[in-house]
Amino acid sequence: MIAGFTSLYHLDDSTLPVSPSTALRYQQLDPDVRLMLRVRNDDATAFEELVHRYQNRLVQLLEHLAPRRDMAEDLAQDVFLRVYRARKSYEPGAKFSTWLFTIAGNVAKNSLRSASRRREVRATDAPVRNSGESDATLESLALAASGLMPARQIEGLERAEIVRMAIQSLNERQRMALWLSRFEELSYAEIADVMKMTPQAVKSLLSRARVNLKEILEPYVNQGAQLAASNRTEDPA
Repeated sequence: MIAGFTSLYHLDDSTLPVSPSTALRYQQLDPDVRLMLRVRNDDATAFEELVHRYQNRLVQLLEHLAPRRDMAEDLAQDVFLRVYRARKSYEPGAKFSTWLFTIAGNVAKNSLRSASRRREVRATDAPVRNSGESDATLESLALAASGLMPARQIEGLERAEIVRMAIQSLNERQRMALWLSRFEELSYAEIADVMKMTPQAVKSLLSRARVNLKEILEPYVNQGAQLAASNRTEDPA
């Protein structure tokens, strides 16, 4: 069995078996679970449908978790490969998306560890960046917040891009929890399953993430309000 596929059902190194009633409940409630059960029976069409449903969502999640954004598509393919290889051992102990994102989180962590080891071996190498993306770091955000970025540049930034840069400044666990909560609409309990935490720990993690985001974004919001007020003063209707 491939590492990472039974992690959803492990707690303190003891396996938590999936009861028949639990499996039946998720089979009845989740159409994607039913698709995965068909994949377990070697239904290639069902697997293609799952890939179609989740590929873009996986890539978007992994863009926020991978060492480099341009690795997201390759990592998503790795996730789907692991899903297919593990099909015979699949048991529906949660929503399919919860199981899938657990695997994605493990793949992302392995990728981060590998990237960290490569950086240690090649310490003189500069970090690789996707030149087509503005993958700003916390340092550049701090520069903007300090008032050193001209107002005209701030005006030219899309709001969504500013939010994306702020999310990138969070640590990996905060980014994943925030993404699963905000964009995948998972509950605290579902996020806890994915991240191997208690629901209360997830709640605390999300609270810290939101506080950090507010601290990062507040200067942009305040400066935007000041610019708007200034423009109204200079160009009265």
